[in-house]
Order: sequence, then structure tokens, then C-alpha cells
Amino acid sequence: MANRVSDAQTTLRELLTAAAQGAMEKGLLPQAELPAFTIEIPADSSHGDFAANLAMVSARAFKLAPRKIAEILCGELNLNGTFFDRWEIAGPGFINFFLNQSWFGSVVEAVVQEGADYGRSEFGGGKKVMVEFVSANPTGPMHIGNARGGAMGDCLASVLDWAGYDVTKEFYINDAGNQIEKFALSLDVRYQQIYKGEDAVPLPEDAYQGADIKVHAQNFADLYGDKFLDATQQERRKALVDYALPINIANLKTDLAKYRIEYDVWFKESVLHEEGQVQKIVDILTERGLTYEKEGAIWYKSSEYGSEKDDVLVRANGIPTYFAADIAYHYNKFAVRGFDRVINIWGADHHGHVARLKGAMDAVGLDGSKLDVVLMQMVRLMRDGEPVKVSKRSGKSITLVSLLDEVPIDAARFIFNLREANSHLDFDLDLAVEQSSQNPVYYVQYAHARICSILKKLAQEGFSPQEDADFGLLTAPEEIELIRHIARLPGDIVEAAKAYDPARITRYSLDLATLFHKFYNACKVKGDDERLTTARLTLCDAVRTVLENVLSMLKIDAPESM
Repeated sequence: MANRVSDAQTTLRELLTAAAQGAMEKGLLPQAELPAFTIEIPADSSHGDFAANLAMVSARAFKLAPRKIAEILCGELNLNGTFFDRWEIAGPGFINFFLNQSWFGSVVEAVVQEGADYGRSEFGGGKKVMVEFVSANPTGPMHIGNARGGAMGDCLASVLDWAGYDVTKEFYINDAGNQIEKFALSLDVRYQQIYKGEDAVPLPEDAYQGADIKVHAQNFADLYGDKFLDATQQERRKALVDYALPINIANLKTDLAKYRIEYDVWFKESVLHEEGQVQKIVDILTERGLTYEKEGAIWYKSSEYGSEKDDVLVRANGIPTYFAADIAYHYNKFAVRGFDRVINIWGADHHGHVARLKGAMDAVGLDGSKLDVVLMQMVRLMRDGEPVKVSKRSGKSITLVSLLDEVPIDAARFIFNLREANSHLDFDLDLAVEQSSQNPVYYVQYAHARICSILKKLAQEGFSPQEDADFGLLTAPEEIELIRHIARLPGDIVEAAKAYDPARITRYSLDLATLFHKFYNACKVKGDDERLTTARLTLCDAVRTVLENVLSMLKIDAPESM
């Protein structure tokens, strides 16, 4: 897989290391161990395509001024046969390097050759990674926070896949515990109200208030009538949950599929209880001397592993806590299914649980550092410049489905991925449906459609992209800038994977679209010189390929016309 930026950096590292060793052998520099140094891309390309700080960081080792070291190193550099034209020493001792035209041509060639695979790498080495995201309680419809988490989690999984990891996407179904008990209570009350009236059976304030609960209860009543009114509370609630829960889970799958999210695994919490995996965690912690009994409950000494206080594992009534199940679930991820790394995407309100869970992994004999949690900040919906007031408690929140009924899926997935997870996000409903360059996804898609139009038009005139085009003719500043950005894609994907930041790729596509529009306005694709026309047309096709690859990574359509 081509990564011309990485190739150039590797070459520079080898050149500088050889120059330093040569200088030491000649006595120009004292014998010393070469310190670690960086080769970076300057923010301003006028300062070079790459900058090395070797002279700066080796001042202590060589006992010389950085600029003097830089002069000695540059005197030993041999750029013949490389992609580099020249070097210059800047400031107190930075060494800047400038690429030659052949490197820029090789970038376009790489895109043409690799096509739909351009941008992929083997950085991850095939390591098994799980991304668990959304995992909304199956007691009701998904809300706007799940819309952001869904887009982020799905795109992060794609980024990791492109970076060379073996990725599994998982949804954890919380089908046990307190929320299911509350679900059962809410259904029970609504069912009884159908026959007895709301005054006779009031709905508790902490019950689920949504209209979906009423719908389930009514549909259940339509099927079974008042058959369960005289049943025991336990029988009635079990029947209601057994009816409603599978419907909710099926709806979750349908709604997420509409959002273009397909999971590899749907994992049920109930399985952990049925197979004794929760009890196994209690046993492991007990064997390791990390539990004790207090007031009839079994406690875990979590304060020894980073928590502020100890936690209950099993209540006095014998029912395990959600935390016990959560430890069992993550033990299953690592110890049973063998994932090398696990990434959870959670709402920022779960920040207090992160250290607790990582500590618990250490406590059961695993490595908590292999569990990473991406905390996602809240979303604020905006309309006409004002926040849209929603209330999840009263059941009047905007659901994922209602959002997608109003906003195109492409726009939703793109906009929810515009900012890092730790940034608050204002989602402008008006902007999301606008068909103009102000809408970021429209802007990127339009660049792709424009290129398709150019290719189609010039094909009618006998021109087509050519792998062996003379890319040495692409010397205009706008062409160089565009190619330089194309070259960054493989590295940007790796950096996005390392930082768990798919928003980096969304922003990459916006920058690429901007640079293409800038090139298109400055450089006439078809001109009098047929060789230049072919080179520019091939560059256009390379940009189209990169845009298509990035949009497909984000599961966003790349239209050929708009």
C-alpha cells in the first residue's frame, strides 16, 4: 500500500542517520549515540515539505551549537537518486527539505494504481479490535445522542479497518437489570390503565413516560385482551416484556440499518447471567481476596484499583449489580473472545465509570490499559438559530428515526463526524437540508460530481485519464498543493485511528474539496497542450478516487451528478 509521505520520511531518516554516522567517522562530529529525532511536515509549505530537528536534539550529545551541527550534517547529505531536490537550514538549526517533481507525480500514479484501496495500510497489523457503540437500552427508541454515537462509532470502525486492524462492531443489549424492571413496570401500568383507567393505576414519575410504552400496552391488549389482568404481577410483567422487548430490539436493528450501521455482533447481557459469567467474576475477585461481605451484600474492593469507594457486586437480595455484569461483559471481550484492544464510545456523563472499569480489568487479572473509552459530548439541535427544546424524561425527545425523516442520511453522518468526540456539537437542522456550498456534505459531494462531469465531457472529446501521463507538467501551485493533500490520506487515516478521531477524515474531505475547487478555478483542465490536458484530467480522476474512498469510509454517497 502506497504511503508516499511515510516513504519520504523514512528516506530522510536514513539519509540523516547516514550523514551523522559519516560525520562521526570523519571526525567532523564527536562519537556519540544519535538521539531520537522527528521529521515533520511544516504548516507553511514555503518552509519546505519536511523539517527535521536532528541538529536541535543532538546539541547536548555532540556538544556543539545546533546550527553548526546542521551545517555539518548537510555537508554529508547526498540527495542523488531520491525524491528530494534540496535542503536549507532554518532558524537555530532546523533542516528543511524540498521534494522534487517526480515525488508529486508518484503520488498521482499511486492513486491510479491502487484505486479503491488507496489510503489503506497495514499499520494495525491485523490486531483484533472491538468497537462497541450506541448500545442504547432496548426499552425505547434511540435519541439524538445515539445518532452522534452511531455515526462516530461506525466511522471509527471504518477508519480502523482502513488502518489495517481486524475490526468487530458490537451492540450490547442491556436486556437485564433495573432498566428492564422499570420497562416491565411501565408496561404493566399502561396495560392495566386500558381496563381500569389512569386514575386507578397511576404511572410512577420515574417510570418510562414515552408514547411507545402506551403503544406496546395497547397492542398487547389487542392480542391477549384482559387475560393477564388476573395473573400474578410477575407473570403479567414477564409476558409484557417477552412481547415488547423483541419488538424494540428488532426496531433498533431496523433503525440503525437505515442509518447504514450494520453490527457484526449483537450481544445480550442476559447471556452473561444465564451462562454464569457474572458469577464467575465474583468468584475470581473473591479468590484474589478482593471481595468482602457487608450488610448481606458482596462488595468489591474497587478503591484498591482507582475508584473513590468500593462497589457492590451482589445486592443483599442476591441479584448482581449492573457493574458486576459490566465487568463480566468486558472480561468476555478480552479473556473469552481474545480482543487485543476494546474501544467503547460512551456519553460524557459516564466519565466516572471509566477508571472503575479499567481498574476492574486489572483486578480480574487482565490489562485495563487495553480498554479505551471515547467520551462523547452532548448534541444540541438548532433550528432558525435557536436550540430545539427536547425532553427525554417526558418522552418528547427527537428520536433517531424522526431525525432521519427530516435530515438526509448523508448529512447526518457527515455533520455528526465534523468535530472530535470531546467537543460539544450544535447540529443545525436547517443547514443539514440545505443544498448549497454552506452544507459541508453537499460541498464535498459537489466536488465529486463536478469531477465526474469533467471526465464525462472530456471523454466525449477523446480524452481519458492515463497512468503514464506526464505528471511532470503539473507544476502550478494549486496542482502541487492538491497533490500534497492527496498524499496525506494514508497517514491521516493512521493518525485518525491512533487518536480514535474519525472527524479527522471528515475534515480531510472538506479540505480536499476546497483544494480541488481552487485548482479547478486556477487551472484550465482542457487546454491547447494535449499532454497537459491528459495530466490534469488524470489528476482530476485521482481526486475523484480519493473523495470516493473517503466518502465510502464514512458510508456517504458519492454522487456522479447533482
